[in-house]
Amino acid sequence: MKMDRPPHLKDLEEDAEKQPFLPNYLLFLLASTSAAASAEFHATVREHGLRVPEWRVLACLHDEDGQMVTRLAGLALMEQSRLTRIIDQMDARGLVERRSDALDRRRVRVHLTGDGRILAEEMVQRAAEHEAALLSRLPDGKGNELRRLLKEVYRQFSGEAD
Repeated sequence: MKMDRPPHLKDLEEDAEKQPFLPNYLLFLLASTSAAASAEFHATVREHGLRVPEWRVLACLHDEDGQMVTRLAGLALMEQSRLTRIIDQMDARGLVERRSDALDRRRVRVHLTGDGRILAEEMVQRAAEHEAALLSRLPDGKGNELRRLLKEVYRQFSGEAD
């Protein structure tokens, strides 16, 4: 005897068949939304004489100065070899410097210089303003709900605690 699917599942399947895939695909929505929202802020990054990877390094070091390159690469979402070249360029511009780890001299940590700290502070302030403007486009309370949901999704997939 063939069992029918519950009505709510049938409705979902029928709705899914009627909808185009890509504009409803969660990963496409996440990536394309991030790209569109980031593009607005990346214009501000370039106006301040930075490239996007440099901004990422500044933001990461703003939160936790003196990170090792391996950790910094993960946070900045780039390969370590690429990050090393970017750090070299930022060092030459006087934005960051490498220092030996106080506990293990074999380890090298990346620190903001005074100029790097000033620029990082300014850029983080601009990023916060951009984020507030972006979230203000959403209906009341939806921005905080979106942030909460994205944090939860991130925790689920990254295995990291809050």
